[in-house]
Amino acid sequence: MDIFEALSRDHDIQRDVLQKLLETSGDTEDREQFYDELKRELTAHAIAEERHFYMALMESDETQEKARHSIAEHHDLDELVEQLDETDRSSSAWLATAKKLGECLRHHLDEEEQEVFAAAKAVLSERQRASLGQAYRDEMDTQKMADA
Repeated sequence: MDIFEALSRDHDIQRDVLQKLLETSGDTEDREQFYDELKRELTAHAIAEERHFYMALMESDETQEKARHSIAEHHDLDELVEQLDETDRSSSAWLATAKKLGECLRHHLDEEEQEVFAAAKAVLSERQRASLGQAYRDEMDTQKMADA
C-alpha cells in the first residue's frame, strides 16, 4: 500500500465517522463515542501525515506550498476541535461548530486528494511512495497505541 492508498483509506474512515457524528443529537453516548473516535483519527492522521507525507513534499519546490497550506488547514481543524471540547455537547453551538468542522474537514480531504496528490505524484518516485506509505502506517499504529 503506497502513501496515496494509505491516506485515502484513512480519509474514508474520517468521512464515515464524521457523518455518523453529525447524525447524532444532544449530549448522548453515541455523540461522545463518535466525537472521541473522530478526534483520535484526526490527531493520529495529522501527526503521521505531517511527518511522513508533507515533510517529503516540503523538499520539492513544486509541492512545498501545497504542503504548507495543508499543514495550516490541520491547524484550523485543531482549533475547531478545541472549540468543541470547550462547548456543551447538548448545545446548538456545539452542533454548529461540528458542522463547521465537517465542512473544513471535507474541504481539506477533497483538496488533498484532488490537488496535493496530483502534485505529489509528479515528484515522488514509486519507491518513495511505497516507503512513505509504510512509514505513515507505522506512525499511525504508534499514535493509536499511544492514545489507547
